[in-house]
Amino acid sequence: MEFQVLATDGRARYGKLKGTHGETETPCFMPVGTLGAVKGVTWDRISEMGYSLVLSNVYHLYLRPGIDTLVKAGGLHRFVNWNGLILTDSGGFQVFSLGKLMKITEDGIYFKSHIDGSEHFFSPELVVQFEEKMGVDIGMVLDECTPYPATYEYAKHSMERTVRWALRSVRARTTDKTAIFGIVQGGVYDDLRIKCVELLKDLPFEGFAIGGLSVGEPKEEMYRITELVAPLLPEEKPRYLMGVGKPEDIIKAVEAGVDMFDCVIPTRNARNGTLFTSRGKINIKSAKYKNDFSPPDPECDCYTCRNFTKAYLRHLYISKEINSAILNTIHNLYFYNNLMKRIREAIKSGKFQEFKEEFFSKYST
Repeated sequence: MEFQVLATDGRARYGKLKGTHGETETPCFMPVGTLGAVKGVTWDRISEMGYSLVLSNVYHLYLRPGIDTLVKAGGLHRFVNWNGLILTDSGGFQVFSLGKLMKITEDGIYFKSHIDGSEHFFSPELVVQFEEKMGVDIGMVLDECTPYPATYEYAKHSMERTVRWALRSVRARTTDKTAIFGIVQGGVYDDLRIKCVELLKDLPFEGFAIGGLSVGEPKEEMYRITELVAPLLPEEKPRYLMGVGKPEDIIKAVEAGVDMFDCVIPTRNARNGTLFTSRGKINIKSAKYKNDFSPPDPECDCYTCRNFTKAYLRHLYISKEINSAILNTIHNLYFYNNLMKRIREAIKSGKFQEFKEEFFSKYST
């Protein structure tokens, strides 16, 4: 993997990331295709909207269809017929979310499948092995995702284990075709976050992620930790803020120096009838749109906004039509990709602050 920072505006960075299966400009947003599909849209739509990097999940793909099936298919890219870049989350967050169905040890994580209750085990070494077998462009290492709230001692213990697992992940590598990213943990404790960066930054990772945020902490804490950690990470490597994806949060994180984002918000909200527009979010199922024959966002030129009205989209949602999820998802993902384009252009032209002020002057959170 190659990464170059090509322009800066304050801490905000514009760059290009190249992997085995293509390249993407940064800052970028990754649509979430957990099971090898982005809910509500086909792969050609994802490509047409301008996306070239998507996210999938090792935990879910390991359970279904299984790593062996993906290997026999020729890798995840061939299995899903996607020609762009793929980043895989290790699934650590999903495993930790299993609660009583999960047991963590120094060796790794023992867990029961949420599908059928069968018993399984993930170690740092196995996760790297799975990601290399799938042939993904970027693999996230297995970490211990610190919950919120957590005591200082818990967060310290969790961060230290994350570092030990990172070392094991580096040693487990057998190819450079799959890049791996280290993950910074430490909860909301500044000294733990700083220590984690110090212990990870010189390891041979192609990029670094800030993990353990957007897990229930106050938004101010998320902003504070992001602004603390991002500038400490190596300048020449991409910085990824995991699981954060509200438009206002993306803009603030870009301002802090973050390059990559992912979140289920645009696709999940689309299925629930919430659309992102230049003026803020709208709830398309609201009765006030019953006879509103204007497009969802007059400033958007996506397929949905060019062809359909709020009244029609409300009708589809109320009628439980599958086209509701499709058209809403097309709009939300287009909105996000267009937002990232505008951010990149603003950085390149040295007008990021002007862009930020203009965006928030119109956008209602």
